[in-house]
Amino acid sequence: MPASRYTYLGPEGTFTEAALRTLPEAATRELVPMVSVPAALDAVRNDEAAAALVPIENSVEGGVTATLDELATGAPLMIYREVLLRIAFALLVRPGTRLADIKTVTGHPVAQPQVRKWLAAHLPDAVWESSASNADGARLVREGRYDAAFAGEFAAATYGLEPLVKDIHDAQNAQTRFVLAGRPARPSARTGSDRTSLVVWLGDDHPGALLELLQEFAARGVNLMRIESRPTGEGMGRYCFSVDCEGHITDCRVGEALMGLKRTFPKVRFLGSYPRAGAEASPAPRHGTSDSAFLEAAEWLARCSDGGVDVGRA
Repeated sequence: MPASRYTYLGPEGTFTEAALRTLPEAATRELVPMVSVPAALDAVRNDEAAAALVPIENSVEGGVTATLDELATGAPLMIYREVLLRIAFALLVRPGTRLADIKTVTGHPVAQPQVRKWLAAHLPDAVWESSASNADGARLVREGRYDAAFAGEFAAATYGLEPLVKDIHDAQNAQTRFVLAGRPARPSARTGSDRTSLVVWLGDDHPGALLELLQEFAARGVNLMRIESRPTGEGMGRYCFSVDCEGHITDCRVGEALMGLKRTFPKVRFLGSYPRAGAEASPAPRHGTSDSAFLEAAEWLARCSDGGVDVGRA
């Protein structure tokens, strides 16, 4: 049944699968690997799965463009959870392969920037070719297409390979953020440490257009956590912006910022408000941006509209 099925970027042995298995509900779901991010998300859109876990951001390479673009287009989906996973690669090879034997290597395109320095130092002449996922790279090594693959050490047993070198990473404590996306419904409940994601289309290209977007958040004391431009495919210079901000849609400051964006820009897609992974409670809102401050201002305006007198405060 779709309600008991979660899809993820496969095949078996990907970091995405490892991230998915950290969710408690994964133990009671059928976990189905898919060949690509669009395929994983389309299974949800087509009512073949309840949710999909996909990578969205890496601390070294930045946004995962396949996920950003897929969430911005097609039938709307919403994010309900996120998972942070520390990323370290192993160099997986067929048994008996030595470092000197390696002429070709493979891995997901997002993996390459995370191991570039290691490659230059240890395999400077090896040819890199990208694969659909790190685990798919391991499969291709097993089939003899490549000499080695960068993947999680845990994938070695699945594909009958050996980790020739372990714990490879150019950046210490590199992480990838994954999101669990499902069909639109009521957002996850506010926790006090939340993230809100959305996509904003600027419409026409004019001086200050990006500033107008940023001001909707700045004027209300909403902290931006990530903003990335993505081409819309409608021609050169036509972009939308993928945005993460701190807070929940039910926070007055966030809700008003979203309303401001909707008034100002031709298209805004809300992607969800959900708990931040591995984060403590968010800092207290700046003066004048708490829910109580917004409510007090609304009450003041109502009194003024009713002819009341406001004597001010010391």
